[in-house]
Amino acid sequence: MLFLMHLIERNVLKQALIYNLNREEIARLCAELGQPSYRAQQIWRWLYHHYAENFNAMKNAPEQLRGELAGRFSIEPLPAVKEQTEAGAGSTSKFLLELPDKECVEIVFIPAKGKTTLCVSSQAGCKYKCAFCASGQGGFCRNLECGEIVGEVIFAARRLGGAPAHVVFMGMGEPFDNYDNVLKAVRIINDGEGLSVGARKITISTCGIIPGIERLAREGLQVELSVSLHAVDDALRSKLMPVNKIYPLANLLAACRHYADQTKRIVTFEYTLIKGVNDSKEQSEQLARLIKPIHSRVNLLLLSPVAEFDGATPSPETAKMFIDVLDRARINATVRVSKGGNINAACGQLRLVSLKK
Repeated sequence: MLFLMHLIERNVLKQALIYNLNREEIARLCAELGQPSYRAQQIWRWLYHHYAENFNAMKNAPEQLRGELAGRFSIEPLPAVKEQTEAGAGSTSKFLLELPDKECVEIVFIPAKGKTTLCVSSQAGCKYKCAFCASGQGGFCRNLECGEIVGEVIFAARRLGGAPAHVVFMGMGEPFDNYDNVLKAVRIINDGEGLSVGARKITISTCGIIPGIERLAREGLQVELSVSLHAVDDALRSKLMPVNKIYPLANLLAACRHYADQTKRIVTFEYTLIKGVNDSKEQSEQLARLIKPIHSRVNLLLLSPVAEFDGATPSPETAKMFIDVLDRARINATVRVSKGGNINAACGQLRLVSLKK
């Protein structure tokens, strides 16, 4: 089977995940197995419409084909080894999912107005060690395969009874450090014949990896780009986010401006307010000056306490001051309501607790 051998050489089938294959690859697989072309569509619908948990569920596929698939691929759900849910109906839930090699990643269900946003991970751990992010504190293990990322969404779809309304790559890991697998997963999640999550309902968040921003600008996708800023000068940003030493602030903002100009899309800047660190009126005014030339908006967040970071949450009045300054500069800004604080919902916290245990 030439196609299967090609996948093995690329190491795609190391864990034999059926979700590593996009629609075209499943069609090629069926052709090499001597199956008529319509079998690929049947398999695709079982995967992404019915969320089949085993190949025997594919009743309209021949038994021989089901056996061939079962012998080569895994379709089993990622097991949840830990779950935390806030009290009350419609509350945030967090799951620690176990991958085939026993490494774990986190996903978060965030319900709002009858729809659920799913926060997914792109890596087991993270290399970039942002000061107030627990993902980096737990160390980096490896990139997730495309199929593992898609598997996170399938886990959610099975729980929710349908695809989530929004998918945000804001969980563990840096998506642009695993660019190819993330973009392939995005296309599978977005596929109109499958999960059909709209491109504008998918957000990729980065700590500021400029080559990834430049590549995404050339993809022709209408996904949302979110960039973590958190400081308005290189000295402080390098302290909070060591990635700034590689991709300094001026270069990052130039890349964001180019992205917005080329794609005609709004860039969202994430700015976490830390009491006495980056929350002064002068810093709010400098933020407005820096991003004014960029077609952008700002999500302000109040720091979620992380045991490994000695920082305090500022007052709501401070957030309002920031909003007022940005509003006067005609920059759209909102305070993102923090959810899941009492269940360690900040990315990496649940995994870090499990690692310590």
